[in-house]
Amino acid sequence: MPERQIRLFGDPVLKTVSDPILVIDDRVRSLVQDLVDSVQLPGRAGVAAAQIGVNLRAFSYSVDGTVGYILNPTLVELSGEPELVDEGCLSVPGLWYPTKRYPFARATGIDLEGEPLELSGTGIMAQALQHETDHLDGLLYLDRLDKENRRAAMKEIRESAWF
Repeated sequence: MPERQIRLFGDPVLKTVSDPILVIDDRVRSLVQDLVDSVQLPGRAGVAAAQIGVNLRAFSYSVDGTVGYILNPTLVELSGEPELVDEGCLSVPGLWYPTKRYPFARATGIDLEGEPLELSGTGIMAQALQHETDHLDGLLYLDRLDKENRRAAMKEIRESAWF
């Protein structure tokens, strides 16, 4: 299947808390395939279901050559001292701003068989787990910016060709 079009800032689905997946059916299996296909394009570390217009708790990731997914993820551990890392988002193209993220993150959820799944990591993986889980909670990384950077980002968005 081809990758799905990414929803952009201003689309209400990006600010909506995603519903948990209660039944794993063909619709959910198709969603996971679309997420995996969508994340495999160069420069992508993660794609949340909300970013392709689906209000369900699922995301895919592509970090250090490993591609995968998780359903109903919950961040269960964040550790280390939060640090500013340059962050961007497919739903806010062309913008990169320093965002506070924990250096280690661990998430639990399930796979397509309903079996428990745990993902954890540092660096890009930790950042992706936090970023994509934020999407499922109706947050964009812009919501985590300090006041000055948020103001600058909003100005940049208003002046962008895609907005």
